[in-house]
Amino acid sequence: MPLSLLTMNIGHPSLERARRQLTWLAQRTEDVFILTETGAGPGTQHLAQSFADAGWCVTYPHHPDKERGVMLLSKLAATLDPIGAAMTYLPARLAGIRIDTGNGPIRVLGAYVPSRDATESKTRRKRDWIDACHKALDATAGAEPALFLGDLNVLEPGHIPPHRGQFAPFETDFYRSLTDRHDLVDLFRHQHPDAVEHSWARRPDLGYRYDHAHGSPSLATHLTSCEYVHQTREQILDQAALTDHSGLAVRLALTPTAPLITSDPAAEREATLF
Repeated sequence: MPLSLLTMNIGHPSLERARRQLTWLAQRTEDVFILTETGAGPGTQHLAQSFADAGWCVTYPHHPDKERGVMLLSKLAATLDPIGAAMTYLPARLAGIRIDTGNGPIRVLGAYVPSRDATESKTRRKRDWIDACHKALDATAGAEPALFLGDLNVLEPGHIPPHRGQFAPFETDFYRSLTDRHDLVDLFRHQHPDAVEHSWARRPDLGYRYDHAHGSPSLATHLTSCEYVHQTREQILDQAALTDHSGLAVRLALTPTAPLITSDPAAEREATLF
């Protein structure tokens, strides 16, 4: 079976919304979920505990109070990637695992880049995080190819529609540097050079492609699909959308070699404390 992954911003969910997200995720077939805008609240903890109880490998770094971050859920055996330990600023927002495939081990790195507003403090916070991320990627680079997925809160150059003045040069430089400095290919652009897709929208005519998947060139050669999953932003019957972001699903013609024995994470179980 090919290796499949899904990244999705879950919006620091309440417990009620996390339960609905869990039901939806449990019906997906991906091997690895990279969830962004996680927190320390009961909603994120419910997701972490449910997948852990179902036998999945859960990578859930410590989230200081009110801080947001990432969580990786894998139904493949995984070891902790050193990227988290190398991250010196807001480390909950960058985490990774290593998984084995028939072509050798690969790194799966999840990122939730801080957003910002016009204030100096928020701008400095985002700039400092990006600088720390660059250093962590440099310090942990090795022979293993990498996937880098998540909500990057940046736009590609030439984004349609243009958002002039809303993003500083250092933000666009971060997107470029993923390729120029870290040799990671935008997998969606690799497969869809001219497509216009948005993963978040303020209104129908004003959207942003915030959520991304980048990969080493050797992994791009195995890419079979990279598609946005807009269902997550749709109202389902009389219920609100699962989140205000689209998911992004990636499939590679690589065979995972160490599947775990897992069960349905949405199944009712005796409550435990994560």
